[in-house]
Amino acid sequence: MPDLGILGWIIVGLIAGAVAGAFVPGRQRYGCLGTMLIGILGGILGGFLWVNVLNQAPASGWLGAIIVATIGAALVILVLRGVGGRS
Repeated sequence: MPDLGILGWIIVGLIAGAVAGAFVPGRQRYGCLGTMLIGILGGILGGFLWVNVLNQAPASGWLGAIIVATIGAALVILVLRGVGGRS
């Protein structure tokens, strides 16, 4: 993942969490802070899976970070829903 700095990760987290929330079916009520944290966790998870499981080069630039973080955030939402029993 690119070196975005803390402000960059907050922005990517908000965007990725919001986009993932729109793509995952069902209603998500995490709020702005929760959406941002889901996006940041999604970036970490997505980046790990992208590099270590799929054996790809790290995503580059803002767009790459947002795409990988969105996929990871969707996975985080699905896990949270499964663990928390949210529908």
